[in-house]
This record gives sequence, C-alpha cells and structure tokens, in this order.
Amino acid sequence: MKKIAIVYHSGYGHTKKAAEAVHAGAAVADAAAELIEIDAEGNITEANWASLAAADAIIFGSPTYMGTVSWQFKKFADTSSKPWYSQVWKDKIAAAFTNSATMNGDKLSTLHYLFTLSQQHSMIWVGTGLMPANSKAAQRNDINYVGSFSGLMTQSPSDSSPEEGPLPGDLETAKLFGKRVAETAAKFA
Repeated sequence: MKKIAIVYHSGYGHTKKAAEAVHAGAAVADAAAELIEIDAEGNITEANWASLAAADAIIFGSPTYMGTVSWQFKKFADTSSKPWYSQVWKDKIAAAFTNSATMNGDKLSTLHYLFTLSQQHSMIWVGTGLMPANSKAAQRNDINYVGSFSGLMTQSPSDSSPEEGPLPGDLETAKLFGKRVAETAAKFA
C-alpha cells in the first residue's frame, strides 16, 4: 500500500475541503493517505516532516492569494530546504491543487509555483489526467469544469462558506485527482 501525504494550508476552510476530497480519492485507490495541515503560522510538526519523508507521493495544496500560494504555504516551502539539501523527496510522486474565489484567479501561477517546488526537490509531477468540460452542453458541476491539466483547480465564491464551496463538481474532480495520484504512485515500485 502506497503512502500519500497531502500537505496544505487553508485560510478559510475551502482549500481544506478540497484537500479532504483529494484524500478521499486517494483512499479509494487503496492508498494510505494522510492529511497534513499547515497551521496559521506556517508550521507543521516534526512528526509531519517524518510523514513527508516516508511518503511515496506528496500532494501540495494552497489557496491562491494575490496570484500565488499563501504566505503560510511559502513558509512551509522555505522550511523544506532541509529535506531539499539531502534530496529526501527525490523521485517521489508530486502533484498539487489550489482554490480561489474566481474561475481563474491566477490559479495557474500557484500551480506553477508548486510545480517548481517539486522540481527543486527532484520529484516526478502528475497532472489531473482529466479532459475539460468545454462543450456547449457543459454544466458548472461537470468534472474538470475549471479545465486544468497541470493540477487540480477548484473555485469557491468569495462570499461562500466552506459548506457551500468548492462546488460538488470540483469536489468530484478532486476525488478523481487524488485517485490518479495514488494509482500513479502504485505504478512505481
């Protein structure tokens, strides 16, 4: 059974909800998935760092704030220089997700940041593997309605509570994404 670590920061609870859906998808793929929440001060515990070192795959998650990751996630990323120096995460599977209030909201900039972080750690990147819902018949709750290939993008209206957003289609997309990452990790012995 592969170990999947989902390390994320959530400012208001929307990204946490997406992380939980990614976690559920990884569990469907018979993986041992663990949620690691970066706290309000940008920290995780020593036990969390050990879990990341032991994981077969690490999925990064952050809200998109002002076109990139939250400062809390950035602090975590900067702190990852110790495992970087020893290449502890080398050849692990990597993937990422983000949430913002608008359909675009410069989420791709956040995914590019997370991709760069993974490549600095010499990881192997996995995208969504999902076709976009881009026909005239497409509905907002279709799979991959936001239309991202490089990582999971979810959207929560700025005045929504975490119970209201991300929307069901985005959460189902998150589950499929978590499943894909876990299945990809299982292909690497």
